[in-house]
Amino acid sequence: MRSSYMAWAVGSSVGLVTASFDGNINYHSPSPRHVNMGLDIPIISHRSYKRGATPYAPSDLNFTHGVASGDPYPDSMILWTRIAPSAASDPSNVTVSGTVDLYNHETEKYIQADANPICVQWKVWEPATKDTIVAQGKAYTTSDIDFTVKVEAKGLQAYKTYNYQFNVCDSAKSSPVGRTKTSPTADYDLKEMKFAVFSCSNYPKGYFNAYGNAARKDKHEYVIHLGDYIYEGNQGGPRAHSPPRELLSLLDYRTRHGQYRSDPDLQLLAKDFAWITTWDDHEFANNGYRDGFSNMNNTEDSFRKDGIQVSVDQRKMNAVRAYFEWMPIRQVDLDDNLRIWRSFQIGKLLDLIIIDTRNYDRSITGLGWNEKYIPLIRDEASRSLMGPRQEKWFYRELSNSAKRGATWRVIGNQIIFSRILGADGGMSTDAWDGYIANRNRTLKHLYDNNIGNNVFLSGDNHQNWVADLAWLGTKPYDKATGQGAIGVEFAGTAVSSGGAGGPISTANKNSQQPIDRNDEVHWQEGYYRGYFILTIGQKSARAEYFGAPTIATRNNLDLPLGNFSINAGDNHLTRPVGDGRVEAGALRGGKTVGTNLTLDTAKGTWSVVGFDKMYLV
Repeated sequence: MRSSYMAWAVGSSVGLVTASFDGNINYHSPSPRHVNMGLDIPIISHRSYKRGATPYAPSDLNFTHGVASGDPYPDSMILWTRIAPSAASDPSNVTVSGTVDLYNHETEKYIQADANPICVQWKVWEPATKDTIVAQGKAYTTSDIDFTVKVEAKGLQAYKTYNYQFNVCDSAKSSPVGRTKTSPTADYDLKEMKFAVFSCSNYPKGYFNAYGNAARKDKHEYVIHLGDYIYEGNQGGPRAHSPPRELLSLLDYRTRHGQYRSDPDLQLLAKDFAWITTWDDHEFANNGYRDGFSNMNNTEDSFRKDGIQVSVDQRKMNAVRAYFEWMPIRQVDLDDNLRIWRSFQIGKLLDLIIIDTRNYDRSITGLGWNEKYIPLIRDEASRSLMGPRQEKWFYRELSNSAKRGATWRVIGNQIIFSRILGADGGMSTDAWDGYIANRNRTLKHLYDNNIGNNVFLSGDNHQNWVADLAWLGTKPYDKATGQGAIGVEFAGTAVSSGGAGGPISTANKNSQQPIDRNDEVHWQEGYYRGYFILTIGQKSARAEYFGAPTIATRNNLDLPLGNFSINAGDNHLTRPVGDGRVEAGALRGGKTVGTNLTLDTAKGTWSVVGFDKMYLV
């Protein structure tokens, strides 16, 4: 219900309103080189104040999806929220045809569906001094951007914890209080940094217990999400996907983002920690590449049958727009509408390099119907996961990191980097194994330039893998000692997406097979859903893996699975790997001892627990 509450609007000029609209990053194009992807701010502001438009009263509005922060810099932070009359996304779908801009609502049907602008104030303060505001501002939002608000808080101090909050202008209607932390400057003598690393969260498959457990333990400083943050399918069950169809339109993607962000464990982790994210395929569609997806090709037949009059390019535009609206991510100097690859210099200790091996400029991948074709071309020099521009940037970032003296290079990457031979001797057509030349170019750059202390982070596979980073067949490598490697790979399981089936005894037995077939792999485990804590120190790096005993219910149970480390300068896992013992899976040269000794992250107590059912559906 709307009212005549106009306190914040009295005396406002169109110029002032335009400036406030402009303050909300989500009105801008995700790419400054493609301004047509953005919204016409003068038109929106003019439209909003003509015809005697009446704004919503604060009592009509709610902060529907909590708050979030992301992409920490030493002097600034991205802050996010959503303020709306309803949790539902705007019902209009702006994937229109003809000459109308994709995100322009200047037609009558969109005007009728569009809400009036909502004024939001935001502020940032140090936890001990709430009365001392260090940054503040004002922005407007409307249905044009699904009522999302994304601002950059500037003028902050490096490597400092802050609280932040939003409120409806000149009212007591406030969001939850968030907590965030800026990054250290590039020259800061940082002793240690901890990240919580996640991937592959499928809403219908089970509860996001991994998010909640990490948040309650509060042992990390930042969150890294390696992609598949949402899934585009139409799976049913107690947590059935909404909308109940595969995503195609902008409204579809917005609605799905809203559903995922309604999860209380996701909200908790987003509220108290800054996120650094990249996307994988399911933020768009399964097994995506530059010209299509596994179930949708850039052809007229697929356009008519699979896309229901939505093309591959239009679907990508919809997914990109929704992602940038709903995620606390910076809009870097993008290109071709899709750039998400970027880097962070985190003290003298490390460079975090986030790459896009999925959507930016990827050569054709395994699509189901071409599984005999990809093995024939997987080693062609022309094949790339990243495209030439991103590849050159990636190698340059690795070199620059070493030149500036950063101790570690941590690469946030979607898919398994290591060579993984299957039971039949075959390899994946959708991971780096499908792009051998690209992997060889990466390894050659590292070896030729003597760039060590590399830690690859991977997701996508829904199973845990720990491996030495070795150029098998080209550079000598000793699996017993690790000599000859150039770093390590820590690949994480899923938050909730499906993995190896039970019972766990069978899953453990099956994990031994990839250990036997692949010299560089030292731990493999596929039963548990979870995450890992990555600790980067001056003398060593360590990955501590945790699993959820079940995601069929929402619970606080957190099971330690194994710990793996690498000493600075060694370029391989420390021996004995995993200290010779893991909770589950198979460990080269070590033992698997299942204890089920589990932490209740809400109570802080330990007990032995076990469940027969892992997934909700």
